[in-house]
Amino acid sequence: MRIIALAIAVLFCQSVMADDPPLTRAESSDFSATSRYADVMEFIRDLQRQTSLLRVETLGLSAEGRTIPLLVIGDPVPSSPADLNRDDRAVVYFQANIHAGEVEGKEAALMLARSLVLERSPDILDRLVVLIAPIFNVDGNDRISRNNRPRQNGPEEGVGIRFNGWNQDLNRDGMKLESPEVSGMVQNVLNRWDPAFFLDAHTHNGSYHQEPVTWVWGLNPMGDAALFDFMENTAWPAVEKRMRRKFDTLTIPHGDFVDAREPLKGWVPLGPQPRYLSNYVGLRNRLAVLDEQYPYVDFETRVTGSRNLMVSCLTLLHDQRDRILELIKAADRRTIERGLNPSPDDVFIVEHGREALDRAVTIQGYEMQVEGEGRYQRVHPTETRRTYADVPYLAKYISRRSVPLPRGYLVSVRDPAVIGKLQQHGITVERLAEPVSLQVEVFTISKLTGAKRSTQGHYTSTIEGRAALEERSFSAGTYYIRTAQPLANVAAYLLEPQSDDGLVYWNYFDRYLASQWAPQPQEYPVYKLYDSVQLVTTSTMGSDLGNSMINNNTARWGRTSVTQ
Repeated sequence: MRIIALAIAVLFCQSVMADDPPLTRAESSDFSATSRYADVMEFIRDLQRQTSLLRVETLGLSAEGRTIPLLVIGDPVPSSPADLNRDDRAVVYFQANIHAGEVEGKEAALMLARSLVLERSPDILDRLVVLIAPIFNVDGNDRISRNNRPRQNGPEEGVGIRFNGWNQDLNRDGMKLESPEVSGMVQNVLNRWDPAFFLDAHTHNGSYHQEPVTWVWGLNPMGDAALFDFMENTAWPAVEKRMRRKFDTLTIPHGDFVDAREPLKGWVPLGPQPRYLSNYVGLRNRLAVLDEQYPYVDFETRVTGSRNLMVSCLTLLHDQRDRILELIKAADRRTIERGLNPSPDDVFIVEHGREALDRAVTIQGYEMQVEGEGRYQRVHPTETRRTYADVPYLAKYISRRSVPLPRGYLVSVRDPAVIGKLQQHGITVERLAEPVSLQVEVFTISKLTGAKRSTQGHYTSTIEGRAALEERSFSAGTYYIRTAQPLANVAAYLLEPQSDDGLVYWNYFDRYLASQWAPQPQEYPVYKLYDSVQLVTTSTMGSDLGNSMINNNTARWGRTSVTQ
């Protein structure tokens, strides 16, 4: 009997243990360590054993061949995006560990997944499907060392590195899409699931302040203005209020002092370029948040702050779902209608300026000692706390110089690297089915300048020149990219010759721009069409990615195909 009783007791204990919620490595180590790749995968498997609300897809393979997990959470969990065509739930996406030394979001995302599928409170899943990529940079994650990010306050056992297995900073790859990680995310998350909201979790190194959580939304001004207005005037105060009242946590918009010697001059975020993924998603007319935790508070506070920000965003998305979906649908509709009949006010911004938002920020900071000048300043906080009130938040990027947006772009070079890059983003590309003569804008280059330093493995290019309307003949097979499509802002950013984050900048047109055989100025092989012309076109081979994005979302967002 003793043996039987002991066996029953053992089985009972094993059953109880099997039902215990899994713990992250941070939790089980009392926040002295962060999860390795194997820890994350084990946590996910343990969670799957306890719920039917979680399914795991593959976001992509890393540079070194590791599988990047994508958690799909829903009640019921959809088997594919097609399940949502007649479903009013909104899809939202949370991503962490893109810089694998910034590990707070990884632990927070796993904790969030656990609470969504096991606690079911608050009941977020009645209105949302939640996608989570908790360990985006899997190659950098396991290169853990105490020497990485030494100024950061924990975890004491160390963190991973910033870059992936190909030495790429993944949060600079939003436009060139050269890393397998970001390429996989665009294909298998943004194009496949088309989430209404994106959050990218980071930890900042910058100005000193007492608020443990900072965040900001997508800032590129080519995105839809109504979405920016929603984030500034609805999301900002709502999330700030919830973080303070529900979690007793102070937050401020992400940024740094323009001048640490004179903090009241302004508080400024990183910049508007869509190479940064939160700006890229905003350029695609979707809501986006950059989460930046403060590195000088302890590790547990940072993890908790990241999780609470995620929960606060989820609450907003749940409560405002109908309004958000309508805003996105209207943004896509406006983008398509603009391409059908561009007005003189429809422009592409070539050179940005910045202005303060209407609302200033108050920063709980310190008096600071500053050494050096410019970018080489070294700032040290003193022990004296100081509140900086009514600091201008310089987060509104405006036009200093712009060019007109066309009805479409004609690409005369039959280069798979160029056309493939457009299709990789999900942009619809067509080809002329017959030759045609058109009046188009021609950009003649007078100067090509290569950068003196490498950026992401590129000596980036900038060009100067003159634009003029001229008659040109185009042969059958010439590529045509309409701006009457939802991703027209991305297409323009890639194809405009003087874009600060386009294909010229990232060297994709260098071979056609350098005057290596003749001294005369070169013509940029992309031409802008302004007139309303009936073109006979066919879809390109290999454009299935872009076409599938449009087709999958037609039922969901009410998009329609267009001609011009």
